Amino acid sequence: MASASWANWKTTAAPWTVGVEEEVMLLEVDGSPAWRSEDVLRILPEELVEHARGETHGLALELATQPHARVSDAAAELRSMRAGLAGVVRSLGLRAAVAGMHPLVTADEVEVSPGARYQFLHQSLRELARREPTFALHVHVAVPDAELAVRALNGMRAHIPVLLALSANSPFTRGRDSGLASARTPVFQAFPRTGIPREFSSYAEYVDAIDILIRCGAIPEPTFIWWDVRLQPKLGTLEVRVMDAQTRIRDTAALVALVQCLVRCEALGTCAEPELAHAPEVLDENRFLAARDGIHAQLLDPHRDRCVPASGRLATLVDACWPHARELGCERELQLLAHLAGDPGATRQRAIATEPAGLRGLLHTLQAEFSPPRPQLALAA
Repeated sequence: MASASWANWKTTAAPWTVGVEEEVMLLEVDGSPAWRSEDVLRILPEELVEHARGETHGLALELATQPHARVSDAAAELRSMRAGLAGVVRSLGLRAAVAGMHPLVTADEVEVSPGARYQFLHQSLRELARREPTFALHVHVAVPDAELAVRALNGMRAHIPVLLALSANSPFTRGRDSGLASARTPVFQAFPRTGIPREFSSYAEYVDAIDILIRCGAIPEPTFIWWDVRLQPKLGTLEVRVMDAQTRIRDTAALVALVQCLVRCEALGTCAEPELAHAPEVLDENRFLAARDGIHAQLLDPHRDRCVPASGRLATLVDACWPHARELGCERELQLLAHLAGDPGATRQRAIATEPAGLRGLLHTLQAEFSPPRPQLALAA
């Protein structure tokens, strides 16, 4: 581990801060994909340049907030960045929207971004790099030291199915209903080095597992590991990556609050539930069930020899998170989880798509919800 310079853990003066990364789709006015991320990046105003970057596919951009002590501040910055980006894309005759997948795009029309990283991906992954674009929500939480981060990583593995179930926001792909709440999950899993990582006994073991891939030339650096949850040593954060991107910022804020509290809870060892330390086979099956059925999933509970509702598991997690929410100042955002669970993204998308305008109407709704024109109270959008 000593020779792996990438593994030096950045210690921050303010642990448990959160940063949010949101992947955004670019659209033509009629809702069809706009493969013009490079055009948008070239004309970004100064205040957005450091917070936006391209992604693998030419219709995608990523917006990234600064680290914030409070979830409300991260949500406010994300809202501001959405508004700024909306103005930029409109100047090009385009629109922006957020969901786990574009409901109409097919792989044969996909364009890979021209950046060196993405061309390397295309060379490495071949036609896998041209699968349908996916859009995720990534949440970074600063952890004081590497060993605490590994403890949190191990604990967060058990919560991946609930986080996925709650965030599922991509029922449509290739112009039809996938039957899944999160079609993004299996589509993204076409890439290697995805899914729930194994448990690690120490930070040294974590570093060794990744460094062998770097030393042998399989990957150029650690961010080519796309696990559902991973460590970011250069930032000093644990990053949760399993969630679909959320159309409404209030839903994003609720999920960010849950992640922030769970990471702190697991790192400090105050919310460990031994019964959640399931075998990898159970975690993988629950991950599939969460992607299939969203918050309505029935998750395997091998200790009771039966299935339990994902919504019930969520309620248990929220109860464990309340002391941390009070410490972190995100009680209000944690309360919003009840609204998201009662009105999840996949269910909303399906309801909108049953209207006469169908999936085109859904795309127009996603555009409208990206950055509402009139001023909103915090978390109201």
